[in-house]
Amino acid sequence: VQLQASGGGSVQAGGSLKLSCKVSRSILSVFWSNTKGWYRQVPGRERELVASFTGVNGAINYAESVKGRFILSKDNTKKTVYLQMNSLKPEDTAVYYCQFGDSWGQGTLVTVSS
Repeated sequence: VQLQASGGGSVQAGGSLKLSCKVSRSILSVFWSNTKGWYRQVPGRERELVASFTGVNGAINYAESVKGRFILSKDNTKKTVYLQMNSLKPEDTAVYYCQFGDSWGQGTLVTVSS
């Protein structure tokens, strides 16, 4: 499995960004059923969950800090997971990592300025 993340960048507070994570070398049924989502990490702190599909029923877990602002979605045919981030805050600044089962993407930096 390979994960290719994209969409990070710099934005002012209140702005929006959309992250994408394409999963390759995975058959569709595995993509559909596996846990997948986004985590983030700030230097000196542990990696934390942002949002994740928990399994086949499509349920989503969101971190409390992003509920109502971030939207996790996926396109099964493209085997891609998206994170729409709205109303961004400076505290959302971090390296964002996509996750698929036991695999991790390379990380994409999101910087939110006040």
